[in-house]
Amino acid sequence: MHILIIEDDAEIARLTQLFLKSEGYDTSLVSDGKDALATTRNLQPDLVLLDLMLPTVDGFEICQQARMFYFGPILVMTAREDDMSEVSLLKLGADDYLRKPVKPHIMLARIEALLRRATSQQGARPVALANQLVIHDHNHTVTLGGARVDLTSAEFDLLALLASHKGETVSRAACIQALRGINYEVSDRSVDMRISGLRKKLGDEVAPYQMIKTIRNKGYMLVNE
Repeated sequence: MHILIIEDDAEIARLTQLFLKSEGYDTSLVSDGKDALATTRNLQPDLVLLDLMLPTVDGFEICQQARMFYFGPILVMTAREDDMSEVSLLKLGADDYLRKPVKPHIMLARIEALLRRATSQQGARPVALANQLVIHDHNHTVTLGGARVDLTSAEFDLLALLASHKGETVSRAACIQALRGINYEVSDRSVDMRISGLRKKLGDEVAPYQMIKTIRNKGYMLVNE
């Protein structure tokens, strides 16, 4: 597995690269935002580890532009504490985020969870759902009425989770645990952002929702019609 590290702090970048190499990963390093997009496009790494605050071009813009051609996991590292940073990152296509200072074992757990989800669906048959929605597990894609819907890996995983329980309510806690790979507080807002992003991409963003229903005080349900 090849991880692209986009980090302008030389010491953090060096230590991160040494740690990931010790865990068996191939790594590449970019220190400036202006080089990040071209490198991501050319390398097509298995995962991008992206610092939010970069010179020239910041992580928000990199994340947004990269999603036009890169559909692998993006794990963001940020020292910002405000909720708007989290909401913006999720809307722009980040799969997960870490607060700085980053603990190596937590970073490794997040990376492994993202890579595991990105590769776990190989070889499965397409699953037809409601409203001409089809999940193609063999190549990790989704089509709606025959047209491809470009989802991030986290959005795909959330939709696949709902599809595996179609017609049933999936709790927010289950969604969060599936997305993060480890237990988090149910108040975590990231799952709400994923659902909102999914609805928008599926053309189902105006209530009453036709595909992904909100079950009040319980969770979400993919309709089985």
